Parts: sequence; structure tokens; C-alpha cells
Amino acid sequence: MATENVLKYSGAAGEIEELSLLFANLAVAAGAIAMEILANPNIESRLKSDTSPVTEADERIEAYLLHELETALPGVPFLAEETVARGGALSAGDAFLLIDPIDGTREFLARSPDFTINVALAENGAPRAGAVYAPAQARVWFAGAQGYEAQATAGGSLPPSQDWRPLRARRRPDDGLVALISKSHLDEETKTFLAGQRIARSVPVGSSLKFCLLAAGEADVYPRFGPTMEWDTAAGDVVLRAAGGATLDLQGAPLRYGKKNTDYRNGPFIAWGDADAVESATVP
Repeated sequence: MATENVLKYSGAAGEIEELSLLFANLAVAAGAIAMEILANPNIESRLKSDTSPVTEADERIEAYLLHELETALPGVPFLAEETVARGGALSAGDAFLLIDPIDGTREFLARSPDFTINVALAENGAPRAGAVYAPAQARVWFAGAQGYEAQATAGGSLPPSQDWRPLRARRRPDDGLVALISKSHLDEETKTFLAGQRIARSVPVGSSLKFCLLAAGEADVYPRFGPTMEWDTAAGDVVLRAAGGATLDLQGAPLRYGKKNTDYRNGPFIAWGDADAVESATVP
């Protein structure tokens, strides 16, 4: 699972597409670690200081990704969930990497397929390249300026480009929206928001998969009012933006990255497949 090409990131447009492929291949390769641990009869976990669980998969995948990314992109600063949880410094530059080794650790522990591996690069406040891999589903989504979905077996690599499916979020359906809601974090604010929309049905989904399903045209809206960190959202956000969607704060502005003043914590946001649907949105 070694990285063959060493890249020196300068911000050029072509490099963004290269980075999305690098991130996708690394996430797919790291999926082998997740599936190895998932095969154990007992998956050990402990609680971090914020009471969220962490497993061997979180820590081993993050170590692998950081090693490979440092080799490919030496000197680029990063925010990685488990490093921060162990007391690592919260510090990002104008361009920085965001790593969430297992998004949906509760889903992982429950042996649900709704967990993902996430790698992204943000620059000047916006996500620029990213990849989201669901090892238990063998589905990977990746994007720079363009977004794609592909089937990829954990521990392998991306298939040839002719097997990639371009991503395009769908238009708002006339018969009501399909809303994606968190399996683990459904709150009253979300219920209030949904009550103000024309919702055909709500579907519980774990992790950053929700962004990817919007990007793939399989759903329409994902509201999130509880706290998230930038590494939770960056990879899925760039995939959604590349597919024509939008992730907006409650003032209607695109979700920003590099928020040092909040320790890189996001506020509430609404992710939309059809950005034009925002005009008729209401928020609590």
C-alpha cells in the first residue's frame, strides 16, 4: 500500500485532480485495515474525552494515511481527528489536509456498512479535493473540480477511468424531498427544519455517506444542527460541490474551512443536492 508518486502541491488546477485520485487510492487502500478489524469477533473500543468512541481501526488507518500523505505531500499541514484527540496541535495553513480515518465509528462498532474513510484538502477557506470511501460497500466518491463514483474493493485501487461514473446531483423533485438524517444525532432542530420542508420521506444514514448520496442524485437534503468538526465534512462537502450541490450555513453562505477561531468546529449547516432549492428553504 505504498504511494508511488511524490507530489509537491502548488495549487495548480491540474494538481487538484491528481490529489483527488491520490486521496481516493489511499482511502481504498486503507479500507483493508477497516475490513480486517471488522472481521474480528470482538472490536475493542474506548471513549475519548468528548465521549465519542475510538477503535484500533481509527488509529491504524490514520497512521497509515498520515505516513502516505507526508510522503506524497511533504510539509503540507494537516488536521487529523485522532491526532487532535491525543492532544496534537490544532493548526492549519492556507492549504491543509483533513483526515477522518473512520467517520461513523458507532456504525463501525455496530457492524453497519455506513462508515467511511475521508481525506480532503482545503485551501483559502474552501474544500478543493477529497475522497470518501465506504469499505463495507466497496463504493468510493472522489472529486476535484469534477466528481466521480466508482466501485473499489478494500485494499485495492481505483478501477480504470472508463469505469468511473460522473456525479451530478438531481433537481428538486416535484413530489417532495428525500431527506437524509443522522442515525446517531437526530435532534429537535432537525425535526423543526424538516417540518418546514416538503419532505416525501426521511432516511437515516450514518457518516459522510449523506453528502455522497446527495451528490449521486439519490437524495435531496441533509440538515445538521449538532456539532461537527471540519474533518467530518470536508471530503463529502467537496464531492457534493463538484456534483452541483451546496453545503450552507444558516445565513446561506458556503461552509468555510480553516476556522481557527472555533478550533475548526463547524456550526449548523444544510447540505443540498439542488442548490436552487435553497431559495425555498426555511431554518429554525
